Amino acid sequence: MKTTIACLSISATLSLFSAVAQTTAGPQGGAAALPAGTTNLTGSLRGQFLQLCDLAAVKVRDERNRVPFFVDSYAVRALCVAYDMTGRTNYLDACRDWSDRMVADQDKMTPRGAYYMHYNRKPGETNGDWYAADSASIGMAVLATSVRCQGAERKRLRESTEQFAGLLLGNYVKPGGGVSDGLWHVSNQEWWCSSGIGGSFLFNLYANTGNKKYLQTALGITDWLNRWDLTKDQPFPLSQQGPAMIFYVLENYSAGWPYIQEDAGRRKAAEGKVAWCLDWIAQQQQLGLADRPWPPSKGWGLKFGGLPFHQYTFSRYRPDAPLAVAGDAELQRLARLVFVSERPTLKQLMPTIQLPMFMLMSYAERLDPGAVYRAAR
Repeated sequence: MKTTIACLSISATLSLFSAVAQTTAGPQGGAAALPAGTTNLTGSLRGQFLQLCDLAAVKVRDERNRVPFFVDSYAVRALCVAYDMTGRTNYLDACRDWSDRMVADQDKMTPRGAYYMHYNRKPGETNGDWYAADSASIGMAVLATSVRCQGAERKRLRESTEQFAGLLLGNYVKPGGGVSDGLWHVSNQEWWCSSGIGGSFLFNLYANTGNKKYLQTALGITDWLNRWDLTKDQPFPLSQQGPAMIFYVLENYSAGWPYIQEDAGRRKAAEGKVAWCLDWIAQQQQLGLADRPWPPSKGWGLKFGGLPFHQYTFSRYRPDAPLAVAGDAELQRLARLVFVSERPTLKQLMPTIQLPMFMLMSYAERLDPGAVYRAAR
């Protein structure tokens, strides 16, 4: 059956935020349920989510795995939510093992505080590119794991993320507020990707530590993104990156909205940016998977798996909007690419592994709203 989604105009999407200043869920989770009228798919989506979690738990513990760690990081964050939902210790154990490896590699990295990305500059090396954006993704997964741990283990993992934050704040947050992408041979200027992910990381770190320097820096990154023209000619432009750019830029806003909304001027500018991005997503979702400029089965199109995450997140701020319904429809479309058999295997998924790993984030937000950003002081 063909599903039709009404495309939100920018002006219509802006109206989603007009009455949310006092109604949003905080960073501790416990958000409101999906709006009335959302398609009744919870049971089947939960089944798909846990199937993928079972595979992801094996994948992230496999030290022979050669996939970049930023891909694993999204699976780890979703596995943390799966542990919350089910209490299955194998999910948390996979996150703990993966995070321990990240910390062990971090101790040997130059610059000090960097995370190893599983490509380019290796632990012990002093040459080659190293990217702040990848490290911020890894840091969010280590932080999410720490939330589910106790005592000395939680402290050790959180200290790892603060060590990376010190590197970020001390070297790569620019005077204009944006973040450069570390040791990148292409550019040492502020960049949309490292800014979007860096802002999300710092909002998460503030929620877990209460350290206001992280919040103030993240809000400064938001101000920079609010001013940034996503359509301009720039390294890795929208015309090339498509869903990847939108996913990473929106990470800052999805993580930071409870704080962004507190200042009227900042909130208004952010509403415009978020509305533009959500409108872009809706326009893409009007197209069949094979008709999209970025096919979801390869390249930058693999990031389509994460876009429903942002739709679900912002549906919590205005439950009468159709964002969650659109997210459900997109997950169903993408599931046809992933569930090529009743029980897919890692071998079947490996050619498109980023798609299901990013979809895990979307499933997690759909099934346990707000849990991806759960915090523990």
